[in-house]
Amino acid sequence: MESNRRSWLKQLGLGIAGIGLTQLESVAAPFEKHRILDDSLLNFPVRLNANENPFGPGPKAREALIKNAVVSNRYNLPQAKTLVEKIAEAQSVAAENVLLGAGSTEILDVTGRYAALSKGSLVLGDPTFGFWTETAERLGLKRIKVPLTADKKLDLPAMLKAMTPDTKLVYLCNPNNPTGTLNTRADLEAFITEASKTAMVLIDEAYIEFTNEKSFVGWINSNKNIIVAKTFSKVYGMAGARLGYAIAHKDTIKALSGVQSWPNGNNSIATVAAGLAALTDPTFVKDYVALNEKARTFTYNSLTAMGLKVIPSYTNFLYFSLEGYKKDYYKVLEQNKIMGREIFEQNGKWTRISIGTMAEMEYYAKALG
Repeated sequence: MESNRRSWLKQLGLGIAGIGLTQLESVAAPFEKHRILDDSLLNFPVRLNANENPFGPGPKAREALIKNAVVSNRYNLPQAKTLVEKIAEAQSVAAENVLLGAGSTEILDVTGRYAALSKGSLVLGDPTFGFWTETAERLGLKRIKVPLTADKKLDLPAMLKAMTPDTKLVYLCNPNNPTGTLNTRADLEAFITEASKTAMVLIDEAYIEFTNEKSFVGWINSNKNIIVAKTFSKVYGMAGARLGYAIAHKDTIKALSGVQSWPNGNNSIATVAAGLAALTDPTFVKDYVALNEKARTFTYNSLTAMGLKVIPSYTNFLYFSLEGYKKDYYKVLEQNKIMGREIFEQNGKWTRISIGTMAEMEYYAKALG
């Protein structure tokens, strides 16, 4: 049975390799049939596995993607330069402080590759968004994984203690993925100040727009060891378009560019155009964040009503324990064509579910009940 679950998750929950063209078209269908941010959307399979924005890109970004598809025979310059400038303006930094990536995952990967040039170790929480660190380890960074606290937050004192004289990189995902937890600003400031004295600190802010927290972008000019990774994948709904960026000291950006084959050149012209358009559409982001909070609250209440332990979240997903669930959870997902995620922590059987539309979360709750 466990083997079957893993096989099903690989085929359905962790990718779309087995989905044919017709099914892919059905996934995209809401953009043609429904208003943007219409939370009545329900399509099969129900994709609750990848922390995607279920509504897709906002109307301005969507229009830019479609319009610029016809010039995809052209490289992205000088449009990429304009996007870098607009991101810099939005983040109150200079263009020399920005580096584009194909999603923030490329930024994490580039940072890991750069740190690995000097060998040594990488300190990170466990679990966290760490699949990219496998490459860094193969290139020479020994991974030091530090368990989370009892309330599923990054254990900052333990991470600091885990650092060694050869630690080259420390990774902070805040809010953390897959737990959705948020460390306090004061604790983060104290940790980053100390850790960055001897190592680079990579701060992943993929989900910060779901919070009221202030970014650490303001720290980069006074500290060359701080790198902030950001993405258009979540609140902007552009996960498949692949657009992210790093913000760091100009010297750090120059160093990272040295291990990126084509600095600022890895994004399609359509993606760059969509990014530019997305930056002019704050209403879409605001509306989506509000709808996500509503659906997340509903799902949190539904899971707790089933007697399950759920961690309060500051993101577009929830982390909960299957320990008290009486049914075969993965069988339920499979029977109802719902894409979920694996067990992240065997002790407690902790898993994660992404927040879709309200209709999708109602369907999910009914399937589990």
